Amino acid sequence: MKKILDKLCLFFGLIFAVAGLVVGLITNQWSWLPLGFLIVGTILITVWFGLMIRSNRSFWHQRGMQVGTNALIATTAIFLIIGLINFIAIRNSFRFDLTENKIFTLSPQTQAIVQNLSQPLKVWIFDRNVDPEIESLLQNYRRYSQNFQFEVVDPEINIQLAKGKFNVQSPGEVYLEYGNKKQRIQTLDPRSGNVLTEVQLTNAIEKIKRDRALTIYFFQGHGEAPLKDIEGGLSQAVQSLENRGYQVQPLTLATSGKIPENTNVIAIAGANRKLFPAEVKIIQEYLNNGGNLLLMLPPETDPGLTPILDDWGIQLDSRLVIDASGAGNILGLGPAAPIINNYGEHPITKDFGQDIAIFPESRPLKIVPKEGITATPLVITNEQSWAESDLSNQQLQFDSATDIKGPLDLAFALSRKENAQSKESRLVIFGSSTFATNGWLQQQLNSDLLLNSINWLAGEDEQTLSISAKEPTNRRINLAPLQARIISLMALFIMPMIALGMAIFTWWRRR
Repeated sequence: MKKILDKLCLFFGLIFAVAGLVVGLITNQWSWLPLGFLIVGTILITVWFGLMIRSNRSFWHQRGMQVGTNALIATTAIFLIIGLINFIAIRNSFRFDLTENKIFTLSPQTQAIVQNLSQPLKVWIFDRNVDPEIESLLQNYRRYSQNFQFEVVDPEINIQLAKGKFNVQSPGEVYLEYGNKKQRIQTLDPRSGNVLTEVQLTNAIEKIKRDRALTIYFFQGHGEAPLKDIEGGLSQAVQSLENRGYQVQPLTLATSGKIPENTNVIAIAGANRKLFPAEVKIIQEYLNNGGNLLLMLPPETDPGLTPILDDWGIQLDSRLVIDASGAGNILGLGPAAPIINNYGEHPITKDFGQDIAIFPESRPLKIVPKEGITATPLVITNEQSWAESDLSNQQLQFDSATDIKGPLDLAFALSRKENAQSKESRLVIFGSSTFATNGWLQQQLNSDLLLNSINWLAGEDEQTLSISAKEPTNRRINLAPLQARIISLMALFIMPMIALGMAIFTWWRRR
């Protein structure tokens, strides 16, 4: 009877334990059912083990049993250690990205945005399957926050979700869901090159997270850079801002007579004619009431903003900044396009490190300290730069009598608060407008400087001010037909024949 009881305990104990493990691992839900099976199985196996010890006390003292028990304990310990190592490795994975542009690593801005998700955000992909690269990108996002989720849904099977909730019109559509807000990103079509990129997804997340509409007005009417897709225009900047959820509008203050109430930031980019005194007064009143102003003022221009600049302690210098370090030669740029890799300590530039920005046609700026105003330099040239006063000479040389020796400040971020009850006003000034125009904006960190500055002026969360995502660099090699034939011959005939010849020669010598 005891032997039958022993066997029954072992038999049912193993069945319950295995059943609990299988149910829990397959469903990935450790509810009361799999846990109950495991507990019952463990109890039965323990009872069997106790009965075995009581009935065979001498059996456990035999030398062979002791050796086997030690081996079992050692094996179990090894499995536990290996399991613990794998558990730690899964929870704390390490990845190394050796690509040039770190295309497998999310940008600092993306990481900050995902880590700061305050509630679950889900990416819905309505398609039969998803490209492995897109799935890898989404998994990379999920590594930074448990609030980031994604799911692939076949719209032909789950019709109620696709049509009823998201109104999907065609396969491949991608949507974001954040709280009670839904937003369509794009339609995937790898054949035509429409794929989901980090730039698109991060911009969409930043846009759907924003709980208020942000509007920036660019002044027009005084020779400012137009918002059009032309050389010297700001269409790329406008597109980048709109992708992040901003509403970008032109503003001719001379005809409107006031700054709209929904304004978050006003910008004056490259004005080469003076503003009317009445316009300057309206801008002053706007700043005094907690407004935010972005100025981009190239050299040899006077926009007539002296009263505002004096209020903030800003001094303009009309001389042109020259970079004699030769760093621009590598990029095919002249000395009038300083290469910048030195930045001030400010939320706008906090993650820039030693990365470079390019500031063509720049003027130096100076700040006179004023009570109640905090000023931080953003862009600083190297020691081999200077501000040139005489551009008629073909050979540019530093003249200590008329020129200003570097390092020079090319941009400042300033803030002012009259008292504890008043609203803080902010101002960012650049001694260049060319860096933000079409073509130049996409160079290195130029876009990050402009967009971070506008975000800071608008009072956006400073934790998201960082280096934004970049599109992967196109490394495709375009070969002429003759070059392609030469490479094919080298790979299929010439190199194999050389290897065969060397083998025959080696055989002949050893013969």
